[in-house]
Amino acid sequence: MDHYPIMSNLGPESSDPSEGRSARVDEDLPSKTPPGPDGLPVVGNARSLIRDPREFYDKLSEYGSVVGYRLPWMEFCTVLHPELIERVLMVDYERYAKWGLEDFGGEFAPEGLLLTDGEQWRRQRTTIQNAFTVERIQSYGDTMAQGATEMINGWDDGEEIALNQAFSKLTLDVLTRSLFDLQLSEGSDIVTEFAETLNDRGSIDGISTFLPMWVPTPKNRKYKRVLSEFRSFVDGLIDERRGRADEYDDLLSLLLAAEDDDGNTMSETEIRDQMVTFLFAGHETTSLALTYTFLELAKEPSVRERLDTEHDSVLGGGAPGLGDLNNLSYTEQVIQESLRLYPPAFIMFRKVTEDTELGGYRIPKGTRLTLPQFYIHTDERWYDAPERFDPSRWTEEFEDSLPDYAYFPFGGGPRHCIGMRFAMLELKTILPIVAQSTEFELLSDPDPELDMATTLRPAEDIRMRVSKR
Repeated sequence: MDHYPIMSNLGPESSDPSEGRSARVDEDLPSKTPPGPDGLPVVGNARSLIRDPREFYDKLSEYGSVVGYRLPWMEFCTVLHPELIERVLMVDYERYAKWGLEDFGGEFAPEGLLLTDGEQWRRQRTTIQNAFTVERIQSYGDTMAQGATEMINGWDDGEEIALNQAFSKLTLDVLTRSLFDLQLSEGSDIVTEFAETLNDRGSIDGISTFLPMWVPTPKNRKYKRVLSEFRSFVDGLIDERRGRADEYDDLLSLLLAAEDDDGNTMSETEIRDQMVTFLFAGHETTSLALTYTFLELAKEPSVRERLDTEHDSVLGGGAPGLGDLNNLSYTEQVIQESLRLYPPAFIMFRKVTEDTELGGYRIPKGTRLTLPQFYIHTDERWYDAPERFDPSRWTEEFEDSLPDYAYFPFGGGPRHCIGMRFAMLELKTILPIVAQSTEFELLSDPDPELDMATTLRPAEDIRMRVSKR
């Protein structure tokens, strides 16, 4: 695989981003800010981003690896080199706070783990990590397998389904039964409605996306209504459990009972926002990963055939147990490649907390950073034929040659996705069960338009015809 020189095009003043790291005090900061495209008054570069996000990033990349641009009322900077992304997420992460679009007023769980910072985040992370130990995650495998089997049994041979909707329902069921010891039944409707509404609000499809929440647009009004209903639903779940936490051994009871070193418990808002965060992020991303994986399997018979061969050899028609997972190497390669081409969490945001240097440029305090997985994952500097779905690329030699942050579907650094192991177990459990029991005939567009919203979702349903095996 051909690579550009590892540190090429990083910036004007240094060929190595680590150069000068120990001397980065204020008086030594570069005077130049990142270059970038000119924008229009007020709206900045928003129209170009809305028109075609991929083309917009192609244009940004022509300016280098650290590029400035403007959106309404805000200065942005995108980072397009793995080693600089590593600096943001790993090396100097305390200079880059989490940013959750709060300037637009659309944050859905500001007191939840996803969006908190500093000591509050560290306290929450320590508490919640106890629900994601290796032993606990391994215990969820049977629930994942049961859910997948029940979904398949509910399909008729020859039935036409919207695969994205089916997997969304499945992963929400798995999540609530595993982490919260709940079966939502009819209550799941408000969770999926909120997921759709949050994505609609965050979709880069018009200038209204960048309007503050107090502006009474149809999207804003619907978002406020559905968020209020979702929070009320979650409050009801918490109230039902309160006082009985010691009867359960799950994340919700852990949140209710946890105390910090001073004996303080989480606030009502914190508990609610943890639940809101996990109910959305914990099922939406995994359902999209399964959807895109089976989309590509339906398009690539040779990949499907090799996957079937592995499943026949290792599983023989059964559900994968913990002892089987290490032998499902091609299954893991298929998942890795799907997450490369279709990272559900497709872009990360940060906010600069103090004037700093990155790639040879001064990045002013308050600048919003974007770290775009969707773009880095398909950069020809790191991947041959980057648009091709090719699981066989994921050899040990290839991974050793790949810069660490040329592939980061679960983020990185101290704030990497806390549910990463849970998600990977779910994918490696459900994928073989569904593949061994069914084949899918793709009925919708083989190259669907992708909507860059809160997650990377298909603009239209992925429709399949089910054939039972």
